[in-house]
Amino acid sequence: MGSRRQYASPACLLGQAEGARPGAPLRIQIKRVYEAPQRKDGFRVLVDRLWPRGVSREAAHLDAWAKELAPSTALRRWFGHDPAKQAEFVRRYRRELKAYPGELDGLRQHARQRPLTLLYAARDSAHTHARVLQQVLEEL
Repeated sequence: MGSRRQYASPACLLGQAEGARPGAPLRIQIKRVYEAPQRKDGFRVLVDRLWPRGVSREAAHLDAWAKELAPSTALRRWFGHDPAKQAEFVRRYRRELKAYPGELDGLRQHARQRPLTLLYAARDSAHTHARVLQQVLEEL
């Protein structure tokens, strides 16, 4: 059997974001996990609760998998990527994210040190939770 790579949550990586300076500009981008990784991606974090179909763990080139920062299963099912529900989805998702201040701070620290790429699997890039998470991180 091959070895399985374990992904740490961003909260566990707080101490590894050495060189992060308070007040340094944040460099956060979002990208579909199906796009080829690039050097400019920096710290790559999958922010989906479920593993994306058809992507091997090796091909994903992840530094962390932040399942806890993805919308809850109930919220994800309710939303169903329906653009008509976007405003309410954003409100509910932002409320869920308030329960994870340590994880959010860990990602912000990484974004101050080097680029941070939030990876998601959804096809609709305009209505993805990763865009909301990016905005929340930039507002903190």
